[in-house]
Amino acid sequence: MRLGALAALALWAGPALAQSAPAPSFPPPSPPITAPGDGIMDKPCPDQKGLWFGHPYIRQNDWAWECKYAEANEQLAAPPRVVFIGDSITENWVPLAPALFAGGAVGRGIGGQTSGQILVRFYQDVVRLRPRVVHIMIGTNDLAGNIGPSSPEMYKSHVAAMVDIARANGISVVIGSILPVSKFSWKPALAPAKQVMMLNAWLRELARARGAVYADYHGALVNAEGGMNPDVAPDGIHPNAKGYGLMEPITRAAIAEAEKTARAAR
Repeated sequence: MRLGALAALALWAGPALAQSAPAPSFPPPSPPITAPGDGIMDKPCPDQKGLWFGHPYIRQNDWAWECKYAEANEQLAAPPRVVFIGDSITENWVPLAPALFAGGAVGRGIGGQTSGQILVRFYQDVVRLRPRVVHIMIGTNDLAGNIGPSSPEMYKSHVAAMVDIARANGISVVIGSILPVSKFSWKPALAPAKQVMMLNAWLRELARARGAVYADYHGALVNAEGGMNPDVAPDGIHPNAKGYGLMEPITRAAIAEAEKTARAAR
């Protein structure tokens, strides 16, 4: 599926854009990358410098971008306390809330990704790291059709699989709500606000049924139109520092509750 420039820009949005700084040029430079070989091999990942989610190499050779965090995962000296996995909203969170990502919390967000892509890399980027808690927050790019059309059942299957995989491996789960979004400027026919509410109701029920913790960010950020105000999300999709600041107390409380559940299970 070919991404439109506006779609990719809004869903790529790095930390600079999230803080209302001038948007980076788009598309970013895409230097040619040569695959290190073919088939199954010990070291399949090329140098990751210059790669981004829409780079031709990623789209052709590493659809779920499993190589992005491969080296960082190997370099971890000890199991993290919490792994945050998600899309650009999670990826941008790390530099904008350094205190949250201190003390054993690591970010494994990748801009532009959908629930299916995150499911593919869930085992290597979460389970193999052996955290006590995983924070899963995903859905905006599914709603935007970032890699093509999908259905609510596809999304639900992907998220439920991640939750079940985590629980089967003794990892407590925090399910973050999909953040409010009322429109995608590059797809004016889409009106996702009601779908967000529908999927969040399902996420809340999934958390209850699976013994996970539900983190309701939507309620803290939503405006009257079902989106987010510019003072907390300048592009209507990605929180800035103020937006993440509103989310952080909810995050900390949810993680503390999940850790309590993990200790009780031991």
